[in-house]
Amino acid sequence: MPMLLDQRRQEILNVVEHEGFVALMQLVDRVGVSESTVRRDLEYLERIGQIRRTRGGAAYVGESLTTLDERAVQALPQKQAVGRAAGALVSGGETVLLDGGTTTLEVARNLGGRSLQVVTNSLPVATLLANQPQIELITIGGYVYPKTGVALGPLAIAALSQIHVKRLFMSVGGITEKGLYNSNTLLAETERSMLAAAEEVIVVTDSSKLGHSALVHLCPLDRVHRIVVDAGITDEWKDRLTSAGIALTLAEV
Repeated sequence: MPMLLDQRRQEILNVVEHEGFVALMQLVDRVGVSESTVRRDLEYLERIGQIRRTRGGAAYVGESLTTLDERAVQALPQKQAVGRAAGALVSGGETVLLDGGTTTLEVARNLGGRSLQVVTNSLPVATLLANQPQIELITIGGYVYPKTGVALGPLAIAALSQIHVKRLFMSVGGITEKGLYNSNTLLAETERSMLAAAEEVIVVTDSSKLGHSALVHLCPLDRVHRIVVDAGITDEWKDRLTSAGIALTLAEV
């Protein structure tokens, strides 16, 4: 069965990352499409800064998928501030959905002491909240993605189709005028199911993600109700997001 566009680009990126350099014809054989199609995929991956095209192939220049612990220390003060500001939006008695990620983990740290239902596909979030007696914890199962501890794929999607929550707190790989992006096809498919399960979508992010895309387009900006971001956001991005009808919560570090 032919791969979908995002799946094919993900596969190409995985191969180039693993090998460091891959010849064009190796990629053609690997993904089973024409040489011209692979060239277009490489042009796209180069445009978003993941690979560099070379004579006869491609070299990896993007950031390798880091572990949760490694990502947790990146922009940590900003993520902690965003987590505090996002946690303050939640009232007792609510049902909230948290996706995986270091910023949503900071949100989870600020949910203690309130009577809540929390649904999550993140093992780190579930571990953090498991001993909170006032929180009713519901975990979403599925294929656990290496290094991140996030459950993804068909089982997670099936479980998410059975629930409805007031608010979704989600992290992203990038935000542009075209919408939200993430770095993995399986992750994006699962997050689209989360979007469908929520009345209100709240994106939690540090300001470095603004203006940057990633491999997979997740949804347009008009699907987002609120963005919680640190005070490093530029005036240009404040205007762009508010013009799109998105409420902004600025978190002071």
